[in-house]
Amino acid sequence: MDSLIKNVISRLTQEAQKERMREVDVPPEDRMLAITQDTGEFFNIILKAIKAKNILEIGLSTGYSTLWFCDAIKENSGKIITIEKNQNKILRAKKNFQEAGVEDFIDIRHGIALNILNGFLSENKQFDFVFLDADKENTMKYFEIALKMTRIGGIIAIDNMMYPEKYRSEMSVISQRIQQIPNVQSSTVKIGNGEEIILKLAD
Repeated sequence: MDSLIKNVISRLTQEAQKERMREVDVPPEDRMLAITQDTGEFFNIILKAIKAKNILEIGLSTGYSTLWFCDAIKENSGKIITIEKNQNKILRAKKNFQEAGVEDFIDIRHGIALNILNGFLSENKQFDFVFLDADKENTMKYFEIALKMTRIGGIIAIDNMMYPEKYRSEMSVISQRIQQIPNVQSSTVKIGNGEEIILKLAD
């Protein structure tokens, strides 16, 4: 792993752990709500395995997951488009990206995710990997749009399938709906907060 990226990830891992343990007082709207370290390692390997170059992330937060993705795609001159509506989190993420030396690989879009995604559809954008980690009530809408923009053999991942527990019932229904779609193969992976991994088999 790139040493600059590794250093920033290490710092953010510690900050996220303190938030989870309530060792620091952070307003709900400013919490990192990041994936776990083992989830980051898992995605890093997946992205390298599928030789991903074009990534879409819905839900930037402070850029923790984005850094794991960036390490996997930077040698391929890849690009990450990431969407976030919270301006304060965008500012924090930009500082993290500058510290890690990866700002040139990341295109941050500030705004409402559904509006931005519908714009991407009209531009015929295509992605190797899409990560959904935003508001849960729109997860299925995000997925349906993302599936249209994911290449055959590409992967969509959905965070928080198991934790926090308040989302579990809702996310279980989403998992069941996705598993009924004929042109994908999907499985809930019990890592971190639970990840739905969806492989696109055909258009």
